[in-house]
Formats: sequence, structure tokens, C-alpha cells
Amino acid sequence: MQFQPLIEELLTLWENENALNLKNFTTSLLQIPVHELIAYANAVRHQLEPERKVGYLVERNINYTNVCSIRCAFCTFSRSLKSPDAYVLGFDEIGKKVEELVQQKGDQILLQGGVHPHLPFSWYVDLLSFLKSRFPQIKIHAFSPDEIAHMAKISKKSIAEVLQILMKAGLDYLPGAGAEILVDRVRKIISPAKLSSDEWLEVMRIAHQLGIPTSATMMYGHIETWEERIAHLRKIYVLQREKPLDSPGFVAFIAWPYMSGNDRMQKSLFVSPHTPVTYLKIVALARILLQNISIIQASWLTVGEETAIMALHAGANDMGSIMIEENVITGGINSTFPSEEKMQRLIKKAGFTPYRR
Repeated sequence: MQFQPLIEELLTLWENENALNLKNFTTSLLQIPVHELIAYANAVRHQLEPERKVGYLVERNINYTNVCSIRCAFCTFSRSLKSPDAYVLGFDEIGKKVEELVQQKGDQILLQGGVHPHLPFSWYVDLLSFLKSRFPQIKIHAFSPDEIAHMAKISKKSIAEVLQILMKAGLDYLPGAGAEILVDRVRKIISPAKLSSDEWLEVMRIAHQLGIPTSATMMYGHIETWEERIAHLRKIYVLQREKPLDSPGFVAFIAWPYMSGNDRMQKSLFVSPHTPVTYLKIVALARILLQNISIIQASWLTVGEETAIMALHAGANDMGSIMIEENVITGGINSTFPSEEKMQRLIKKAGFTPYRR
């Protein structure tokens, strides 16, 4: 690889807080052809995971409410309290969704909703207790940092206290939702009511201190620059480096492109077009720069199966979830998802051995 010496020089800078100039670093990175980044990322992937294995999950995303007071510019899912199609699912209805997951041999749920202004903290605690008592075998992946911060506000408790209570009630993992781009210039435009980048990171920092496994995400392809994308990766890398040695911290990183739809961002802001090449470049950079995070996930849901397969040769080592239900990222557009058998075929088609993690 012609550019291998430059990549390794940049990695030395990446690990040295005092020597890193993000603007110059990004400029140098962008000089490297995409095929060189992909080749280097693929080598890193095989160094970190010598066996040619690719993981996946069988999961259901349960959106317990679509009422949200944040109303991000890119969101087509959220509703106001007065919207005719606003809802809050009852515990029994959520339980039926979990039963359907169990029948399909799934073992994890992602509980995701809006920031509802009227649900008390006890509602969330009771929901987790209800689910764990009925389905003790199911892992509960629940509540974004914004939801956690909202619970702390309405309960007048600290973030740590809220997380400890939720853990006792049944919380297993904390998802990385709401990260978008962890640069406040961007956040003030596309999601001004959400946590600042430092606040989002602080919720994750506390979760790591408590030993809660988390994930990190990035929604790109809107108003952010390449330098801001690299700044996002930098903040994730640094926080993972700070985690306690006995804490898993971020177990996975997932990037996906902004899915344009009938939203305010598409109507009022310039949005950069998504291409598979850009996605593969971001996956490769994530694998190269986030070597302290074990899993880089291919987002088949947003980029399609073929691009996701290519991502497995660009540094990704996981295909994410066989999602029985998804309404937020796609706005409910996608209603069919790969079966476990199809997921295994896709991974084998790429030349890897599938395993359910």
C-alpha cells in the first residue's frame, strides 16, 4: 500500500493528544485514496479479529411512544401530544411484541421512544421490571442518553442514580442513539433541543463507570463537514480510552447516512448526497481510528445489503440486527427484514463465517 506510511504517521498523531491538529489531520486523511483506506482498514480488521467471523443479532426495536418534545429537524417519527396518531404503548402490548420476538427465537429488544413530557420516571422503571419478570432471558437494550437525561430531570436524581435504578430494574445495555454528529455547531441546527455533545458524552461516561455496555453511533450525510466527522470519531475514541479497565465501554460503533424524507431538514437545509463510496470510506476510517472498539457494524438497514457486504471488506466485522420491527430510522418505510437464514447467507456470500452474538 503506497499510503501505508502516511496512515501510520497519522495514527501516531491520533494517539498523541498534544500533537493532534484536527484540521491538518483531516486534510492529510482526505489525501489518501479510498481504496487505500479500505485496504488498510481490512488489514486492521483481520489483525483485531484473525478468524473470518461476522456477528449478528436477532432483535426487536420496540418504540414505546412516538411523543417527543425534542422534535429534531430530520425526524419523521416523533409526534406532539396533540397529534391524532400520538401513542404510548401499554405494558401488555409491549409484552406481546416481546412474545413474538421469543417465538422467532430472538433474544434482545431495543426500547426506544421519544422524550415524552408527561411519563413519570416510575413508568420506565416499572416497564423494565415488568419485562424482566416475564422474559428474564431477554436482554434489554434501552433508552438513549437524551431519554436518560430527561428521566434525571423529571425525577430530580443524578444521571448515575437513574442508571443504577434502571440497572436494578433490568437494564442490560445503553444504546448510542442521539449522537448524530458530536459537534455543537451541527447539533444547534439539526437538533437544538437535544443534549450538547459534552452532555451526551457525559451520560456515556457515567454508564461506563457503572459497567454498563454501550454503543456509539454517527448519523452523517447532512450539514456536517469531513473535519466534523473526524471530530466525532475523536470524541468517541477518547471517551473509550478513559473507561475503567473492567468496563466494556463502547462495544460497537455504527454509522449510517441521513435518510431523507418528508422532514424539515430536507426542506430547509442543503443535504449532501449519500453514496456507497462515502459510506465505505467512513466505515474504513472508523475501523482505522477506533481500534479500541471491537465491533464496527455494517448498517444494512440504511445502505442496502450489497453495500453492507462490501463494508465487511472495509473494516466492518458485524452486520447488526435482524430487526423484526423498525420505525425510527426508516420512518416506518421498511417493513421486511432479513431472516436469520438470509443473514447467514449474506455473510457467507462475503466470504465470512456468521455467528450469532
